[in-house]
Amino acid sequence: MSRAAPVITLDGPGGAGKGTISQIIAGKLGWHLLDSGALYRLTALGAERKGVAFDDAAALADVARNLDIAFLPGAENEPVSVMLDGEEVSKAIRTETTGNNASIVAALTPVRDALLQRQRDFRQAPGVVGDGRDMGTVVFTDAPLKIYLTASADERARRRVKQLQEKGIDAKFQAILSEIQTRDERDMNRDVAPLKPADDAITLDTTDMSIPEVVAQIIDLAKARALV
Repeated sequence: MSRAAPVITLDGPGGAGKGTISQIIAGKLGWHLLDSGALYRLTALGAERKGVAFDDAAALADVARNLDIAFLPGAENEPVSVMLDGEEVSKAIRTETTGNNASIVAALTPVRDALLQRQRDFRQAPGVVGDGRDMGTVVFTDAPLKIYLTASADERARRRVKQLQEKGIDAKFQAILSEIQTRDERDMNRDVAPLKPADDAITLDTTDMSIPEVVAQIIDLAKARALV
C-alpha cells in the first residue's frame, strides 16, 4: 500500500451521512473518492443479475473480482455516475433490497478479500476520502485521519424515509427502521471486519448536526493534521 497519498477514512453505519459528506469533502479538497459501499452493492447487483446465490461465497467472490465498473464524475454539485457492464446503475444499487443484499455479501471473507486490493488502488495523489464500514480498521489502517460517523437509528431511519419520499418512493418509517436495525446487527457482529470505530478514530455523532457542520469539523481536523 503506497504511503505517498494521504487518506481520510469515514466509517459508520448506514444513514449516518458518510456518502454525502465524503463526496463534499473530496470535492472541496480535490481528492479522489472511494465509495466502498458501492463496490459491495455492485457485487450484490451483479450477482443478482447473474443468478448467483447469496450463500455461494466462491461464486460471489468471482463476481467481485470480475466486476466491469466505472465511477464517472458528474458536473459541479452533481453525484458520481456508477456504471456496471456499461449501464448506469446509480439508482439500482441504492434500493433497500440491494443494500440488504450488499450487507450479506460484505460478511463473506472471500468477497472482502477479492475487493480489498481494488479499494487500496484508489489511494493516489493528491489524496483519497474513503467511505465505508472498514476503511480505517482494514483497508487503510495507516490513514492519518480516521472518522467514525454515527447517528441514532431513529434519526437514520427518518433521513432515509425523507430521501425516498423526495424521490417519489413510498416508504414507511417502521419498516425502514427495522431494516436499519437488522443491517446494523449483521454489520457489527459479522466475523470478518465487523463495523466498529478504529482504535485511533474520532467519533462524530451527527444526530443533531447539519451536513455543513460535519464537513467543517472534518476539514478543520484535516488542517490540524497538516493534510491540506
